[in-house]
Amino acid sequence: MRFVFRADASVQIGTGHVMRCLTLADELVRQGHECRFVCREHKGHLGDLIADKGYGFTLLPLQSDNELDPRDRGADDCAYWLGVPWEEDARQTLDAVKAWQPDWLVVDHYTLDAQWESHVRNAIPGMRLMAIDDLADRPHEADVLLDQNLGRKPEDYRDLVPGHCRRLIGPRYALLRPEFAEWRHWSLERRRRSGPVKRLLVTLGGVDKDNVTGQVLDALSEAHFSEHLEITAVMGASSPWLGQVRNRRLQMPCPTEVVVNATDLAQRMANADLAIGAAGSTSWERCCLGLPSIVLVLANNQQAIAHALHVEGAAYAISANDAMRELVKQWSVITDRDYLDSLGQRAASLVDGLGGGRVLNALIEIGLSSETMHG
Repeated sequence: MRFVFRADASVQIGTGHVMRCLTLADELVRQGHECRFVCREHKGHLGDLIADKGYGFTLLPLQSDNELDPRDRGADDCAYWLGVPWEEDARQTLDAVKAWQPDWLVVDHYTLDAQWESHVRNAIPGMRLMAIDDLADRPHEADVLLDQNLGRKPEDYRDLVPGHCRRLIGPRYALLRPEFAEWRHWSLERRRRSGPVKRLLVTLGGVDKDNVTGQVLDALSEAHFSEHLEITAVMGASSPWLGQVRNRRLQMPCPTEVVVNATDLAQRMANADLAIGAAGSTSWERCCLGLPSIVLVLANNQQAIAHALHVEGAAYAISANDAMRELVKQWSVITDRDYLDSLGQRAASLVDGLGGGRVLNALIEIGLSSETMHG
């Protein structure tokens, strides 16, 4: 079958939407299906990465007067995040994919809802639609709805999707690259023999537009930690603060490295004793490997995830307003070995790394049933 993904990345939006779509696309291709991407030409759009992975993609033009500056945002949030009004985005998307006649359209975008979805799917007879969401704040015209977040319930979408829509809810369906499942056993076994925190991993998003990585390094330089601690900060090449963080690492009181566009993140997580990360989709990667984590809220849509992980005892969440002060104040409490072991064990129980396969199976089952009905 043929799958088209509509998702965006940018300095403001971040990279998470495109990255999890790539994870699902990789799984589909391994099973013999075809995939293409449609993205808008925002700054930091990740088109090069999509092309490097061998996917065909269309880069939709960005209006010249739209620079994704929140200070200039008007009343139309969709036009702000999309770069154009939703009607124009739908038309351009159809122009890009209609001739290819996809069997499925996968949409992962906070500003696209049932209006856009109905317009596009009705123009391609027989096409199914999957919506990936985290917010449960708008209706979807979808055959499948995926929300992989802890604490979400199927009934949260009861009035937001059609009655026939299959809802895939919770971290059981988290879209993780296969290397996380491959490293899971080794990582969990290593933690059975864990000692004091020696390797700290800092991962605060592919963009980190507010330089939270630099703020964390500043805070850590004031914390009282073991002289044996080693810090690794992982950043994206598009981060506007990359140069400053590289300079900051030279002033740290312990060995600190900055890794750009890491391709071995699963291995690095498996070898880490503690992580400081954003409360976004990478939370599920850390959970899969049983990596004890301090999670920071970097966007409003991450608050629910951070709260759910903290309540579940699967991570230590720090509020955005007091993040750096609390990190220093609570460092000795957070890094207590028994507490970290508890966090890691609870985290590992939530995610097994096989969510991508479960999502794929659901899509294939629905697609095959559709072919049977129309055969």
